[in-house]
Amino acid sequence: MTAMAPTRTETDLSFLLDHTGHVLRTRMAAALAEIGLTPRMHCVLVHALEEERTQIQLAELGDMDKTTMVVTVDALEEAGLAERRPSGTDRRARIIAVTGKGAEVAKRSQEIVDGVHRDALCSLPDDEREVLVRALNRLVTGHLATPAEVPQPVRRARQRTK
Repeated sequence: MTAMAPTRTETDLSFLLDHTGHVLRTRMAAALAEIGLTPRMHCVLVHALEEERTQIQLAELGDMDKTTMVVTVDALEEAGLAERRPSGTDRRARIIAVTGKGAEVAKRSQEIVDGVHRDALCSLPDDEREVLVRALNRLVTGHLATPAEVPQPVRRARQRTK
């Protein structure tokens, strides 16, 4: 005898958010790749331009582990877009400073990121777009603001490799 699958009583919100997030990330990665950046590189450049920040602070903002952050900053340095420098406020700390070329690339990459977001939202009618953004903002600042404590860490979805 085959057991019947339970009847779904609610919309599969996990699938909807995971799928749209995945597709948005792939579109973002493809668009930024056209100017030689990854989304992580963009994130570091933009946040490093906002104020003096250490590698650790930037890693937290970009949700990156230490190794990924080091690789990302190494790539930015190699491209001449950023450099590690001593902090102006704490001589023990090193900050990530964006070069002039890096600032130009960050401006362009922000335009690209904004365009990807705009394209996604423009696929909805105006009234639905506003409701979606308002609802998502309410979720990320309210009920879904903090991850739950779990015995085994929940891994984020991996990107497929070719």
